[in-house]
Amino acid sequence: MKALESIRMSGRDVLPLIEGGKGVAVTTGISSGAWAKTGGVGTFSGVNADSHDADGNNIPQIYYGKTRRERFEELVAYGIKGGIYQAQVAHETSGGKGAIHVNILWEMGGAERVLTGILEGAKGLIQGVTCGAGMPYRVAEIAAHYNIYYYPIVSSARAFKALWKRAYHKTPELLGGVVYEDPWLAGGHNGLSNSEDPLVPQAPYARVAELRTAMNEAGLKEVPVIMAGGVWWLSEWEDWLDNPEIGPVAFQFGTRPMLTRESPIPEAWKKRLAALSPGDVLLHRFSPTGFYSSAVKNPFLGELVERSDRQILFTADAIGEHTVSMGVGSSGRLVFVTPQDKARADGWIAKGFSTPLRTPDSTLIFVSPEKAEAIHKDQVSCMGCLSGCSFSNWSQNEEGTTGRLADPRSFCIQKTLQNVAHGQDIEQELMFAGHNAYRFASDPFYANGFVPSVAQLVERILTGF
Repeated sequence: MKALESIRMSGRDVLPLIEGGKGVAVTTGISSGAWAKTGGVGTFSGVNADSHDADGNNIPQIYYGKTRRERFEELVAYGIKGGIYQAQVAHETSGGKGAIHVNILWEMGGAERVLTGILEGAKGLIQGVTCGAGMPYRVAEIAAHYNIYYYPIVSSARAFKALWKRAYHKTPELLGGVVYEDPWLAGGHNGLSNSEDPLVPQAPYARVAELRTAMNEAGLKEVPVIMAGGVWWLSEWEDWLDNPEIGPVAFQFGTRPMLTRESPIPEAWKKRLAALSPGDVLLHRFSPTGFYSSAVKNPFLGELVERSDRQILFTADAIGEHTVSMGVGSSGRLVFVTPQDKARADGWIAKGFSTPLRTPDSTLIFVSPEKAEAIHKDQVSCMGCLSGCSFSNWSQNEEGTTGRLADPRSFCIQKTLQNVAHGQDIEQELMFAGHNAYRFASDPFYANGFVPSVAQLVERILTGF
């Protein structure tokens, strides 16, 4: 394989190897700092980051506010405090080598406030910010204020063009790179558009070449594209190196660093990753963000699939074939369904799924009374972790609501991501992972249950495997 040459990123010469910043408490200062210490770019997650006390113990994020708005303010405060802490740990762990980035989801609650709070409290410790899950127009302005580099995450040339035209052309000197996150291969939330088929993946080469063309037209020939999603062995990407259609390129690893000694995820999660088979990661749209995302198939996801399968259309009045009435909710309000759907509903009710819940799309789903109570409790306990949440109907706007009915087909993403990261039953929580995670089981590097350090993993990656 061709030798990897260093690349200029965030004002430093670094290896073109980046650790992706993953979700709630999954990429920490320890893991990202260790990656940066190897000479690459470490990225810690600025999404509800953990804080620790003077003895190194994790500080649980407990919410005391009586209203969603009060809990939202607590969440922002937790996020800023945790992000500053993780930046400090990353800087110390890296020993000043490589570069440290912070990853922010633009659609998370209080994203701008959390990002500015972290950058204000960790001045000089962070060299760049990556940002996706939305259209982060203002991230360039924020980066410029703190004189750091910004790295938007996109899944198409079209998305980049929109960002460039509206905002980024004003601050081209700090555009450190553009992350292309493959929507069919990457773990976590991704940018699959409504015009793209989740079941028909497109190879990344042509899409990245199109992105490079758009960047070149904007005068960004020397700005690297960062390939994210599906990157495992670099030998499989050798034709991307020194390729004028791709231009300067770096590679982001999200899933492989999860199975390292420095990775903070629970041992049960690591063992599950090591035992996955092809097809064990599901691309789904249950997230309350409204985005597609990819996670390990388990009973948690299975229940969401089944919940949506137990779904029928209703009308408020008897219209057309909707002639059969049903009582919904504690008031027993009548709605109308077709005879065929009434028969299906009766079958679900006989199996114990006796509580119908309305969705914003004029449908009913059928769940057990216990599940209905759990859903309601999670909706009421919302702490505003997203800028707008379909599950609870929270919005950080002045009204505090999306204006739509809360959607019981979704789930509280803050609760489950905190649970899975901190040792709860992984089979009953959401486990994000990229679609190549099944390769842990067949890659000889991980034979006999071997779990490498970050340094050993990077050394291995540099061999091409």
